[in-house]
Amino acid sequence: MPHAQDSDPPAGADMALAERIQEGRAKILAELRKIVVGQDEAVDHVLLTLFVGGNSLLVGVPGLAKTLLVQSVAQVLDLDFSRIQFTPDLMPSDITGTEIIQQREDGSRGLDFAPGPVFANVVLADEINRTPPKTQSALLEAMEEKRVTVQAETYDLAPPFFVFATQNPIELEGTYPLPEAQLDRFMFHIRMEHLEEPEELEVVRGTTDATQPQLNRVVSREDMIAFQDLVRRVPVAEPVLRYAVGLVRASRPSANGGHAFVNDWVSYGASVRAAQYLVLGGKARALSQGRLTVSFDDVRALALPVLRHRILVNFRAESEGRTTDELVAKLIDAVPVPGSGM
Repeated sequence: MPHAQDSDPPAGADMALAERIQEGRAKILAELRKIVVGQDEAVDHVLLTLFVGGNSLLVGVPGLAKTLLVQSVAQVLDLDFSRIQFTPDLMPSDITGTEIIQQREDGSRGLDFAPGPVFANVVLADEINRTPPKTQSALLEAMEEKRVTVQAETYDLAPPFFVFATQNPIELEGTYPLPEAQLDRFMFHIRMEHLEEPEELEVVRGTTDATQPQLNRVVSREDMIAFQDLVRRVPVAEPVLRYAVGLVRASRPSANGGHAFVNDWVSYGASVRAAQYLVLGGKARALSQGRLTVSFDDVRALALPVLRHRILVNFRAESEGRTTDELVAKLIDAVPVPGSGM
């Protein structure tokens, strides 16, 4: 993850930038609503991903506008967009790029690097679980370090950089489960559900007539980078920080105590990245709502998308039909808010 700047700008500049984040979010939403119907929570989590500078996994059956949402976000922000269709025969070099032999002007030959589709601002890894783990892992360095290494040479990715991956939860044949190490790189696991009937009618009506809406660029890439810098400067009170860490630590089974339902149903709990993303997501959520401080509610509101893909349930939980969403809900109820007396 990128580090915060060493020196902070004046408070007045931060206040003005915070107002621009609110305005920018409202403008982005207005543009996206021309194309994407419903899916309010998913859209909100995608925007928080952008403000933090993270990567997110979108899970839903076909036809729920996963690809359309990511593509539209890139267009509204005027960012370079790249879609990688993951297939069983996809190779790591098909993602990162490779060195090719080129003829020089002096007649000699040499190796030049040909960048792959990962060299974009917004990368859509479509159906990421359809390719073997070796190829999936080609994204790991890009997602974490914002760079790729090919043949011992390292190439930086131009900021801002985001990876949005999609998965179809009902199709398992010919798929490869994402390794836990890669799942942990995703800030959110965003679930997209079928729309309500009025919204579905609106989608069908709007996509079957002759006119199609045009999206306008409303936030620049420079603004987005400034927004990400401001997110990291938002202060977090010690009790809120402790609450985020406490939620994550409580998700891990322990032989020395802990919650009984965690010990009964969980094989592995969430890593420290979960706490980092709870805090960063809380900062972005606070700013998007016009606040300069993070609340306990911000952390609780993001616990589900941050934790649901980081908790590995055991066989007992599966046999009893327990889900990670249920476990996260129980964690929120079980972990006391500091100073609340719970």
